[in-house]
Amino acid sequence: MPESDRGDPGGGLERIVADRRAKAARLAALGRRPFANDFRPDALAADVLREAEALSAPGPGEAAAEPGPDAPRRAVAGRIVALRSFGKAAFLKLDDRSGRIQVQVRRDVLPEADFAAFRLAEPGDFVGVRGPVFRTKTGEATVLAERWVHLTKALRPPPEKWHGLTDVETRLRHRAVDLFANPEVRRLFRARGRIVTALREYLDGADFLEVETPMLHAIQGGAAARPFVTHHNALDLDLFLRIAPELYLKRLLVGGLERVYEIGRCFRNEGLSTRHNPEFTMLEFYEAYATCGTVMERTEELLEHVARRLDEAFPEFAARRAFRLERPFRRLAMPEALADRGVPAAAFADDAAMASYLERHHAGAREAWSGLDLGRRIYWLFETLVEPSLGPEPTFVVGYPSAVSPLARPRDDDPAWVDRFELFVGGQELANAFSELNDPDLQAERFRAQVEARRRGDEEAMGYDEEYVLALEHGMPPAGGFGLGVDRLVMLLCGVDSIREAILFPLRRPARENG
Repeated sequence: MPESDRGDPGGGLERIVADRRAKAARLAALGRRPFANDFRPDALAADVLREAEALSAPGPGEAAAEPGPDAPRRAVAGRIVALRSFGKAAFLKLDDRSGRIQVQVRRDVLPEADFAAFRLAEPGDFVGVRGPVFRTKTGEATVLAERWVHLTKALRPPPEKWHGLTDVETRLRHRAVDLFANPEVRRLFRARGRIVTALREYLDGADFLEVETPMLHAIQGGAAARPFVTHHNALDLDLFLRIAPELYLKRLLVGGLERVYEIGRCFRNEGLSTRHNPEFTMLEFYEAYATCGTVMERTEELLEHVARRLDEAFPEFAARRAFRLERPFRRLAMPEALADRGVPAAAFADDAAMASYLERHHAGAREAWSGLDLGRRIYWLFETLVEPSLGPEPTFVVGYPSAVSPLARPRDDDPAWVDRFELFVGGQELANAFSELNDPDLQAERFRAQVEARRRGDEEAMGYDEEYVLALEHGMPPAGGFGLGVDRLVMLLCGVDSIREAILFPLRRPARENG
């Protein structure tokens, strides 16, 4: 780690690094490669721990523990995380992907050349050992080293304390160190992997097909967000990093793939916060002949399945949650929620009535709502009055204005509204879904409205996707669609407070700006 990050202004780090480099050179002089690849473990730490359960430890007054003649013999490898030397003997702890195992090194057991190499070992090094498994007088499973191989000589030391790397910016800037210094961080990302596996497990079991769609888009579309712009030199063409895969996935419904999903990266040129990272992972699925209501039911099943699978593998995360993912989730209609907070019924259908209400009750925020149409004013009121008070329990907010849902199908009884829900868990938005718009003429009209909004200065408005409209003209079955932020799901299920903790390498300011 950089000297500034270790709080070591006196040059001590440089001396430590120089000493470690000298030890690497001494290993080479002993005929040992300091960066070797000639050792293959045959067991993980967890395997050795299980095997050792069948072995007995010496009783009180018995001689020091020794491996028995029938002791299992194992080869293990890992990073040294602790080392206690007593001259002719030492105990050390090795970490691998399954856990931690103790190794005993004795001068009277290890070959002289191996013991000489061991004397150059330090915390942070990767080593391999081979020998019999036994239990010490304290009952701890231990491998007695009969062979020692230095695999990687770490040229920089680990943090002074294995749990001492706590500064958030330092941890994220040096995530590799964070992972080996903080076992709970490794566990979090193993849990993330289990969550993603469980998402696929559920969708594959429901006959969905996993697909991959382009990340470079010629047209800004699929969601309301500012894109990142790049340039393709060979075609001399400006392109957008995708903000959502939606319009490509729905083309697949046109093509006859009736149930599709994608888990992949999306990019939105927005600020950094505890809930937002410009590069994030999205799950979207689309299902022919489904409605907003049936997608709601599937969402409950999906999340309940994921939570169950996670808790089977990592039960400790369940205790961190302030909510339970148990069906049925709470359902809250947007108009009713606003009416409960004093918005008059007339304001939902009449511009003048809405303007009058806003002038009376929200004049101080006039700049925020004055330039909005009726549908967007309704949505602004929801974000202002309802969203902050939703609470931790899973809540479907149902029914959204068409004005803020340009890709959703309008309701038959009131085209100003669409059958759409957003799922809020732990007080934050987790998922968005709706009955899909498959009328090509209406979709073209919606796109034209988006283009006009962009002309008036809305940088988040979509472009006109002519090829998508053409695909709809070939016929898309009625369908329901769903999008979920995977990073936020990890946050919520694992009980972390910031999306940066749920992403291995979140975007950060350059080090020179951190000061």
